[in-house]
Amino acid sequence: MKTETTETTIAGVSIDIAVLDDDPDFRNYLDDFLKDEGAYSVRAFGHPDDFFEGAEQRLPDIVLLDMKMGEIRGDKVLEQILQRWPGLCVIIITGYPSLEDMRATFKLKVFDYLAKPFSLSQLRQTLKNAVEHFGLGRTAQDRLRERLGHKIKMLRVERDWSLKDLAASTKLSVSQMSSIERGANLPSIESLLAICRAFDKKPSEVLAAIEF
Repeated sequence: MKTETTETTIAGVSIDIAVLDDDPDFRNYLDDFLKDEGAYSVRAFGHPDDFFEGAEQRLPDIVLLDMKMGEIRGDKVLEQILQRWPGLCVIIITGYPSLEDMRATFKLKVFDYLAKPFSLSQLRQTLKNAVEHFGLGRTAQDRLRERLGHKIKMLRVERDWSLKDLAASTKLSVSQMSSIERGANLPSIESLLAICRAFDKKPSEVLAAIEF
């Protein structure tokens, strides 16, 4: 089966969206819209087998999954997707959904649910929410700075320390500590060791806690 591909990037980082829908007109419609948005790499698939083959080669950031594909049951495809890749962002697209279907689908931990016909503004907002929620479009270094900074701030708050208290304990400046906590800068190895000593933590404990 044919796979249509259109690619654009955001700040040098491509947000890869896979569209799985058996309607070629609808696939083209989504492809044109996403291409015009100028923020996504798009791969469109008409059959689950093609999707799984493509995802094995390169896992997408977001999957737009049609629940009504002829004789193919979308809920079964969804189960397979989430079994293989539990943390993958899946947005369900379907016509005439029932409340019962929506509840059952959300129990499978999909990110969101769009009912056809939906407006382009609805799709745009849903994708924006997914990008923000999953931290897409940012480099690994960006995510590491943000997660590590947030963890350090939480450790400080747990001890009821001010930035000045932490700076004094680590012998770093308040401005240095502030930039690290805000995720503006990564600490050097020496600074990270000093921060961990201040909290009586091993660096491996702090890094493991941010699940990076």
